[in-house]
Amino acid sequence: MEFEKDTSFLSGRLKSFSFAFKGAIKLITTEHSVIVQSILGLLLVVAGIYFNISREEWMIQILATGLVISVEGLNTAAEKISDFIHPEYHEKIGFIKDIAAGAVLFAALTAIIVGLFIYVPKIM
Repeated sequence: MEFEKDTSFLSGRLKSFSFAFKGAIKLITTEHSVIVQSILGLLLVVAGIYFNISREEWMIQILATGLVISVEGLNTAAEKISDFIHPEYHEKIGFIKDIAAGAVLFAALTAIIVGLFIYVPKIM
């Protein structure tokens, strides 16, 4: 069976959304790091409600959480395609995976800093 692109605007967008939704579910249910990050995101929602954070703080917290999970998804995709293309260890594949993991680290550190800015004053 050959893939045929849907050229209809509405049904094409609906199919694209369907594929994206399936991918998000796969990411959240199969990748341990994303599961942990999702749980942390839910804990931040509870903390936000408990500390009654402002609308602006909610927006920044949501953006930071979304950033981490999104970059982790891209990292996962890079790892999966790298393993598919070259299952054995290869120095260049390792370099690519390290860079993708480094991007996740930057996103996570950014989210931690955002969390500190929001919650440390409320705890003190």
